[in-house]
Formats: sequence, structure tokens, C-alpha cells
Amino acid sequence: MEILNFINGEWVKPDVKEYADVINPATGAIIAKTPFSGRDAVDAAAKAASEAFPGWRRTPAQERVQFLFKLRDLLKTGIDEIARSITNESGKTFEEARAELVRMIENVEVACGIPMMAKGEISEDIAPGIDEIMLRQPVGVSATIAPFNFPGMVPFWYLPYALALGNPFIVKPSERVSTTMQLLFKLIDQASFPKGVVGMVNGSKEAVDGILDHPAIRAITFVGSTNVARYVYRRAAENGKRAAAQGGAKNPVVVLPDADMDMAVKIIADSAFGCAGQRCLAVSWAVTVGEARHAFNEAICDAAASR
Repeated sequence: MEILNFINGEWVKPDVKEYADVINPATGAIIAKTPFSGRDAVDAAAKAASEAFPGWRRTPAQERVQFLFKLRDLLKTGIDEIARSITNESGKTFEEARAELVRMIENVEVACGIPMMAKGEISEDIAPGIDEIMLRQPVGVSATIAPFNFPGMVPFWYLPYALALGNPFIVKPSERVSTTMQLLFKLIDQASFPKGVVGMVNGSKEAVDGILDHPAIRAITFVGSTNVARYVYRRAAENGKRAAAQGGAKNPVVVLPDADMDMAVKIIADSAFGCAGQRCLAVSWAVTVGEARHAFNEAICDAAASR
């Protein structure tokens, strides 16, 4: 599959010399090459989004969400093809990949209810002769820097909500799993959003820095390692941007002697080994108390061996 950028409603082949291999972890085969787009591609996407912003924010919310309704239907139709893509490039089982996409679609469905959730408020007589009016207004061009472990779901924690609220949105997929977002953007293209409202730039650190530094991009989200989350948050803040940067987690579980051992082992095994442990909520270590140690150690070894 050829990996392209999506800028101003058009598929654009990056003019680059450096690529990252997208590898099927089950076979070791190279299934695609992700182009390392630079700041020029980020600038083009940001300029297109900036030009689209005035018209998109003036579009009534009830009209904006119609594009999301159409996208939701397209995603439901294409869910199995996209799930196979996730399996091929990230190594998840098909069931895990499909479950991720179900969550992704649920986020689109929730965002379709934005017209009710985004209403302003009026408070009368907060002081003598003073009424207060609160309006919710779009921030402007927003972007997400997406992780490799949930290439479909995590970007859609943000994309549908930003769009529904009038913010053009740019996605920078993980270079390790770029085929999934390529398929998703084919459906976004079919949803016929106005030009510039949704964009995608493939790349690595140079593209990330371009997003963090670009003056037209006003808000950024990131999910990934803690070190990179700190870097993203710090650099975005230095440039006056709103930033939500989620880092890694350490998830201990304490197993007490009176625990239902069968249930405890199942929950811990599902958490630790599901998605090959590549998720922020995976149990990373278990602490047993007293006599729980012997029964737990034997049972968790059996659970691991059966997977």
C-alpha cells in the first residue's frame, strides 16, 4: 500500500527520501513504507485548515454532525477491512482489532450529539444589574499525534469531537502503523468534509516538531510514552498551545489471600496479555500478600502458557 498525505481534500504524495518500514510482526514482511514528511507538509495542512476554519466554525453544529453521521455509516461498513489492517501491521488478534474499532465508532456516535452538549449558558443577576452569558466557541486548528498501539481508536478520541465543535483537525499517525489511518482517511474522504477541514500528515519527529511549532495550530493531543508526552506538553506550552499529553502508566495489582483466585488470575491475565500488553492500562506487576503467592504463581503461569 502506498502511504500518502491528505491535505486540503487531496491525496498528496510526499516528496521525501526517508521512509519507515511498516512490518507485519507475524511474518516479518514489509507491507508498506511510511514517508517522513517534513515541516513543509505540516505547513500545507495547517494553512489549508486555517483557511477552512472560518467557514467551518460558522457552519451550524446540526450541519457539521451530518458529516459525522455519514462517516459513522462508512466506518461500520468498512470495519472488517480496517481490523485486518490493524492485525497485519500491529499484531493484534482480529477480535482485539475489531473491538478497538467498535470503540472508535462509538466515539463518532457520541460526537454526533454535540449540538446538545455544546450549548451555552445564561446566569441572570450574578450581581446587581449584571447577567452572565457563557458561549462555547471553537479553539481553531487542532492536531493529534497518534500512538502505534491503538491506531484507529485513539485518534478518534479527539477527531470527531473537534470537528463537531467547529475545529479543523490534522492527524499525524504513528509511522509504525500507517496503513490503518490510510484506510480510515479513504472513508473520511468519502464523507465529503469541506476541503481543509480534515488533514493527515505522515512523518516522524520533524513532522511532530512542525505541529508543535506551527502558529496556526492552536491545540494538540498526544498519547504515547511518558518521555515524549513531557516533550510534547512542554514544547506545545512554550508555543502557547493547549495541550493534552497522555504518557505511559504503571499498573500494580494487589492479590490478597481471600481473593477469588480464578477471577483474579483471569482479570490479571486479560489485562497483562491482551493486545500483547501494549496498552497503558496493562497490569505490569502483581503483588501477592501472604498465602496468595503460591496459588497465584501457579495459576498465572498456567494462564500465560495457554495464550
